[in-house]
Amino acid sequence: MKLNERTEFIKVESRRLGFSSCGISCASFLEDEAPRLEKWLKEERNGKMHYMENHFDKRLDPRLLVEGAKSVVSLLFNYHNPQKPQNSDDFRISQYAYGEDYHVVVKDKLYLLLQSIQATIGEVNGRAFVDSAPVLEKAWAVKSGLGWLGKNGNIIHKKAGSYFFLAELIIDLELAYDSPATDHCGSCTACMDACPTQAIYQPHQVDGSKCISYLTIELKESIPSSFKNTYQNWIFGCDICMDVCPWNRFAKPNQEPRFQPHPELLSMKNQEWQEISEETFGKLFGKSAVKRTQYNGLKRNIDFISNKK
Repeated sequence: MKLNERTEFIKVESRRLGFSSCGISCASFLEDEAPRLEKWLKEERNGKMHYMENHFDKRLDPRLLVEGAKSVVSLLFNYHNPQKPQNSDDFRISQYAYGEDYHVVVKDKLYLLLQSIQATIGEVNGRAFVDSAPVLEKAWAVKSGLGWLGKNGNIIHKKAGSYFFLAELIIDLELAYDSPATDHCGSCTACMDACPTQAIYQPHQVDGSKCISYLTIELKESIPSSFKNTYQNWIFGCDICMDVCPWNRFAKPNQEPRFQPHPELLSMKNQEWQEISEETFGKLFGKSAVKRTQYNGLKRNIDFISNKK
């Protein structure tokens, strides 16, 4: 296969497997990202996510993750599920966690893509990544032309919005490379204005230690009392900055069966959440990303919102 032919094969095959977009960039050192990441860490915007301080060099250079790496294949996988809880004051979880754990679902498809590449093109070595290794996924998505970094820190696709997972194949195969995406946020500040904890402290910069997703998922300690009555009814993650983004008017519901919500999930009332048992937690979230908080973590989040004093 010629270079353009194998590049086209990968893109067509990725769509067959359910990925909504595929972009490719040269595996090289992310020179522009180095000072940004260093500054963000120095200002302790990572909160208690100390793992972000590890493997600094690997985050910036994919060739340290895959020997002989030549290409980063960046992919988007839609998870948008417009279904909401029945009442606006019901407790909510981020829609990306409605169904099965994306780490498993998307990585399964990545492995299938890699196997297909190897079967069709020949001996190709590489690794699959879905939010599980020191990879600056957003930087690669921009570099691969899949979207721009929105003011809320999420990748925005001009025709599909931002409700999607990012994934990568880093492989030792030379391909035709795409051009970086350009920014189309303009003067809009909807996400910044809507964030109830002021986590978006400047355009394209998010203070992780103030983000509701961090507070309800990553933070393992007690939630600081200073956030009392600030973040509405979110008990796992948060979609506010995406829900208000004008570009998400183009978002379409996902077609992945494994991402459909558990039948009981969206009909649960607040009292049911407050009285949730470990058995019910296991039934609802045994295969979900919500299991990451464990039962006690979710109960902490529910109690924090319920006890409004």
